[in-house]
Amino acid sequence: MQNEMMRRPIVKQEIVEFMRSKQKQLPGKIGEIERAANQKGVPIIPHETVVFLQFLLGQIQPKNILEIGAAIGFSSSLMAQTIGNGGHVTTIDRFDVMIEKAKNTYKQLDLEQQVTLLEGQAADILPTLTEGYDFIFMDSAKSKYIEFLPECLRLIKTKGVIMIDDVFQAGTILQPIEEIHRSQRAIHRKLNELMDTVLTHPDLTSTLVPLGDGILLITKETDNVQL
Repeated sequence: MQNEMMRRPIVKQEIVEFMRSKQKQLPGKIGEIERAANQKGVPIIPHETVVFLQFLLGQIQPKNILEIGAAIGFSSSLMAQTIGNGGHVTTIDRFDVMIEKAKNTYKQLDLEQQVTLLEGQAADILPTLTEGYDFIFMDSAKSKYIEFLPECLRLIKTKGVIMIDDVFQAGTILQPIEEIHRSQRAIHRKLNELMDTVLTHPDLTSTLVPLGDGILLITKETDNVQL
């Protein structure tokens, strides 16, 4: 299951290669998992996003993290290792194949006690969660981001950070919808709706970061945000 957009960088290719090769590489088993995934074309966050996520979590110092979209368990493992034994990561995925791969990743890295994997549809699971989270990472179906956002805003603590990955669709969200292939138009509409909702909202602070296929960072400034 390869993502075409991963091969269409939104910044110059030579800059992408510099960020991926010159920044500190991951050590040990998690580094091996990253390299194997990249060699096989498995869709994990690119290395420039890996380094940024490590840096961001180091500044925020979250103790309780929620992830939507476990995939092979790479990013949840990265976050669990970054925050250390004092923190916990809860992640959600609905695909049986990915769930098994994620469980194997957590076992390899001895993170089974630090990561909780919830199996099923995020739309069904999110309303059942009550715990406040310091950091939420969304990396799932792009058309669902805007639908998951209200629950994420409910679950994130005030001043907590929501990080949404792959929001640029290789820059195609800037194009008129008539130029978008019909199979991609729902994603195009929903990502543009997400941007329109978040970027100028009075109770949210947000910023866009051109790493990977684009990152959207959101901070909730008040307890009850109405979209």
